[in-house]
Amino acid sequence: MLDTAITAFLSQSGTEFRILMQAREAVSIEDAATLRGIATHTMVKTMVLRDMGNQYALACCPGDQQVDPKKVRALLQTRRMTCVSGDQVETLTGYKLGTVTPLLLKTPMPIIFDYGIRSNPLVTISSGERIAGIELALADLVAHCQPSWGDIVR
Repeated sequence: MLDTAITAFLSQSGTEFRILMQAREAVSIEDAATLRGIATHTMVKTMVLRDMGNQYALACCPGDQQVDPKKVRALLQTRRMTCVSGDQVETLTGYKLGTVTPLLLKTPMPIIFDYGIRSNPLVTISSGERIAGIELALADLVAHCQPSWGDIVR
């Protein structure tokens, strides 16, 4: 069994989950879905954004969609928002690029889920490692990370 901070957190909180191991590291979200035997739209894709005043936000959408930073900016009522660099992702979240999950973020920041995530009662997030994902109930994920909701995709 894979042992990460995320699996430990979910186990300690009594949250039911399933580890989805991969034969190798994925090269894209579509590749990860294929390796895990799941549909891409059930994956929670994350993007760390920063505004001009260094306010950060974690925007999350279905894996087959793309976050629109302009919509996140409007929702948060901030000026221009851009993606942070790969180096900043790990510093801010505690996760390597490609493994960011909305749980146990190193830096507190608003978490915004796109409404499209609601269409899947079961979702998958990163395990914090590049070789596995975690499937859990959307209701449990929402209870743990308390996101705001909005239309944030292109």
